[in-house]
Amino acid sequence: MKAFINIALFLCCLFPLALMAGSPKEPPAQTVDSGSFGVFMGGKRVATETFSIHQNSAGSSVESEFKTETGMEKAAQNSELELSPNGDLKSYQWNEKLPGESHALVYPNQDFLTERFSKSPTDKPQEQPFLLPASTSILDDYFLIQREVLAWKFLATACKQENGQISCPLKQPVQLGTLNAHTRQSMLVNVQYSGREKVAIHGADHELIRLDMKSDAGDWALWLDDQLKLQRILDAGSNTEILRD
Repeated sequence: MKAFINIALFLCCLFPLALMAGSPKEPPAQTVDSGSFGVFMGGKRVATETFSIHQNSAGSSVESEFKTETGMEKAAQNSELELSPNGDLKSYQWNEKLPGESHALVYPNQDFLTERFSKSPTDKPQEQPFLLPASTSILDDYFLIQREVLAWKFLATACKQENGQISCPLKQPVQLGTLNAHTRQSMLVNVQYSGREKVAIHGADHELIRLDMKSDAGDWALWLDDQLKLQRILDAGSNTEILRD
């Protein structure tokens, strides 16, 4: 369960590399997770997200690219989330390339967050302030890896490690504040640990950790392996399933 210790501590202000932040030479970034998710609707693959998460003494970065599959309406977006060593937001950039071109940047402005956005390359950027602290999590529409980061935050907040296993209060939700930069809306998400389940993925059974996320935007079930890497997401309301490739 070493992965749990590293991830949890980095989100809880205790990640050991943070102690080296003042050293003359920063260590190279470690890759915490990387890969891709397939997005399926009604059993048909409709999109792919490619992602990577890196961290070092300066904090962590979460990069993602989302594209629809051939035969679907073309859509392409990318994002980069920068977090401080204690897990607070340093900056978040979101770019849409198709079907239009738009851009958004979220950053701390004194005690709260501000989003600067434009709906086309020729538009003058606009700004929208939010009465949200830098500890707010980004949870955008198309970037599924951000749900993994939110799951890590929940595990670091609500759970502990005992005898090499994660111990979480069963079905006791924790409320986390989030911001959707795409829609420029904030919302509270209730996250709870729902035990372990045997789940079939790519034709093989896996015993995984299940978390449930509930919000005004919908309900999601997440399954993570023992390395706390997200393997499956299910949105039953829209008949959408996300699987790690």
